[in-house]
Amino acid sequence: MPLQPFSQSAALSMGVELELQLVSASDYDLSPASPDMLDLLGRRPFPGNVTPEITESMIEINSSVQTAHGPLLQQLQEIRDLLVVAGKRLNVGVCGGGTHPFQRWNERRIYAKPRFKEVSALYGYLAKQFTVFGQHVHIGCASGDDALFLLHSLNRFVPHFIALSASSPFIQGSDTLFNSARLNSVFAFPLSGRAPFLLDWSSFESDYFAHMEHTGVVKSMKDFYWDIRPKPEYGTIELRVCDTPLTVERAAALAGYLQALCAWLLDRNEPPPQERDYLVYNYNRFQACRFGLDGTLVHPQRHESIVLREDILTTLRKLEPYARTLGSSAALDHIYQVTHTGGDAHYLRTQFDERGSVEGMVAAAIERFQQSPAADLRANPD
Repeated sequence: MPLQPFSQSAALSMGVELELQLVSASDYDLSPASPDMLDLLGRRPFPGNVTPEITESMIEINSSVQTAHGPLLQQLQEIRDLLVVAGKRLNVGVCGGGTHPFQRWNERRIYAKPRFKEVSALYGYLAKQFTVFGQHVHIGCASGDDALFLLHSLNRFVPHFIALSASSPFIQGSDTLFNSARLNSVFAFPLSGRAPFLLDWSSFESDYFAHMEHTGVVKSMKDFYWDIRPKPEYGTIELRVCDTPLTVERAAALAGYLQALCAWLLDRNEPPPQERDYLVYNYNRFQACRFGLDGTLVHPQRHESIVLREDILTTLRKLEPYARTLGSSAALDHIYQVTHTGGDAHYLRTQFDERGSVEGMVAAAIERFQQSPAADLRANPD
């Protein structure tokens, strides 16, 4: 069907989606508990929304549309508390993290939903290997043209969000040496990567999407697994590169950081995006996945090398007035702390060393998901 018109939405409004792990409280492996969890949560009002994901060991929670960091954080905390209570009734732990550190993909069950069954039939074992867990952030755009401008202007900042959210160092019981190994699973899909370089919505709709639809390769925007994609039905762009953080406090902070960054970009504080910016895109993305905050970026237009951590700190200083206006100064404070204390991948490795097993690391992730905001910033320095 043709791409629907770009819906109107409040510019710089935001929403968060979190894919969460459902873990057996007995052996800390993933548990196919989503049907029972969804049934239990559906018996009473739920802030935001909760839905199944592609395999039964996952659920996805969605915030409602928010305009400021504070209310978004409060809602995510309410959702977390309800999930924790429901999990205890089912003897299931709920946690973040971009990958489960020792689950086996072949033991996963596809959730009984027509789209998931279609995806499984098309992609084979990749569908079960897609039992990885990400945070998606939507930012409202006044028009489709603004959406495409932001989508491409954000290309050089994508490594910021990969590094700040990275929480998937272990797969199949082994340390991958990546801070975000999750994205390697996403890259396996043929329609992953980046959007085509188009800056006006009419061209995107008629010159790109209509042709892709005519090939039969895609039916809707859901078929694209891009790092950032437009969502015309919501009037948003959707950033999809983040691992699910270990806490909802970090998830809210990442959304606040993105909101302030988009406000800054819309004021044309950076040179306009160019297609050649993407020449270094994959390299920069790899650096963030592999080395996290210690990665080294190549600036796409100045061609100078920058330590990722320092680039984030420089950007935070530029965003301070925008954060004050948007009410997201606390979000930027949180991001600043992450650059100094280390991220979730560092925390998980520390827990593996201290507890001596991947099971102990999962237990630590469950505990951390339930912690108070103040505890979220307690981590050993790098």
